[in-house]
Amino acid sequence: MIPGGFWLGTTLTQRILLIGSCLTVIITELLNSAIEAVVDKTGKEYHVLSKKAKDLGSAAVFVSLIFVIVTWGLIIYDRFS
Repeated sequence: MIPGGFWLGTTLTQRILLIGSCLTVIITELLNSAIEAVVDKTGKEYHVLSKKAKDLGSAAVFVSLIFVIVTWGLIIYDRFS
């Protein structure tokens, strides 16, 4: 998607938003993986806080994906309308 951001964006601001939103997903996914690794290392038994930490990490990834969809959708709409 990053090469598509260079092609799709017509201004520097649009290119930064398109590429930055993709990088946000990668960063969020890395942080989510780190949270899951720490929770798994502390113990395999079920704990409410462990579940909450994993769920919140997954929710952060989901929100960053929504950000990508909205950003790309608005810029695509602006370019082709």
